[in-house]
Amino acid sequence: MIKIRDLTRRGFLNIGAAAGASLLLPKSGLISPARAAAPLPAVAEEDAVIAWGYVGPTADEGWTYAHDLGRQAVAAAFPKAKTLFVENVPYSADASRIFRQFAAEGANMIIANSNYGDFIYDVAKRTPDVAFYECDGRNPLDNLGTYYVAHWYPSYIAGVAAGLMSKSGKLGYVASFPVPSVYSGTNAFLMGARTVKPDATLQAIVINSWFDPQAAAQAGTALIDNGADVLFGIMDEAAYLQVAEQRGAKAVMWNTDIRRYGPQAYISSIVVDFSAWYVEQVRRRIAGEWTPTEDILPIGKGVDRDAWGETVPAEAAAQADAIRDKIMGGWSPFEGEIKDAKGNVKVAAGHRMTEVELYNWDWSIEGVTGL
Repeated sequence: MIKIRDLTRRGFLNIGAAAGASLLLPKSGLISPARAAAPLPAVAEEDAVIAWGYVGPTADEGWTYAHDLGRQAVAAAFPKAKTLFVENVPYSADASRIFRQFAAEGANMIIANSNYGDFIYDVAKRTPDVAFYECDGRNPLDNLGTYYVAHWYPSYIAGVAAGLMSKSGKLGYVASFPVPSVYSGTNAFLMGARTVKPDATLQAIVINSWFDPQAAAQAGTALIDNGADVLFGIMDEAAYLQVAEQRGAKAVMWNTDIRRYGPQAYISSIVVDFSAWYVEQVRRRIAGEWTPTEDILPIGKGVDRDAWGETVPAEAAAQADAIRDKIMGGWSPFEGEIKDAKGNVKVAAGHRMTEVELYNWDWSIEGVTGL
């Protein structure tokens, strides 16, 4: 088993059952059974304390901002409850200290919006009366659940639009780390593009950070200098969108709608929305119904493509949205034969990649370089 301490944010997730039927991927059913832990006792709303540990600042307009919107939705849904958060929680012993402090302050539920491995696992193990959730977590407990988003589907859809809009057929990707969320994003994006531009290629540049505007801008510039006319990435800010705007290129973003930083360049964004899911988990905790789940939020129920940018041709939007309709109906584009970057068959003809395989995608398809 892969140890969670070896993983980075958004890396791997041992996907499990969604909290309810509405959170399941179309026609996918349960991915794995829910844990059979006994529900934690009910708590009065006025006594409920829900705490979040954030990997970044709430002002990033990206990943952490999206999670904080979910926290605000919880505060609105349960006005008598108390919500707490700490920004920029480091990947160090300080993370454990922060999670322990939450518990000491009476938190009934503690949520980490990133993978904190042993830093949260050890605290959860020692406080079994507190409910924990870890985004992109790997090691569940009877009081520690995990959750994430199926971002590869909107990435494929955006790739179709990108392929239609690219003149050079060269796509660029600003990568954080060489982790499965990056592989699945680059692969899905290029696969979508190749349905309309079969010779399209994608070059990735890894900057070893989730939030580094200067490095992201430099990577975006280098990719355009190498011929890319459409950029994609997984960053928590708008730096490469601004580069694309300045250079006359196009870009697909992540997390939220940040088109105002590059309205002419903006194609769309892989937008995430945790609000409904957070509200449901807190409701379950207050009601005494909470047991840990291992959830993946599907397209249309936690992750999707953003509204198309103003320069996206109507025909490109319609063609991409036709693919979205097929996916929403249960179709998957991730079916073999699929070869890796070295030409080896990795997915046999006729095999449809499972959600677990997509989550753990750790190799590049043909046409991807730089990872």
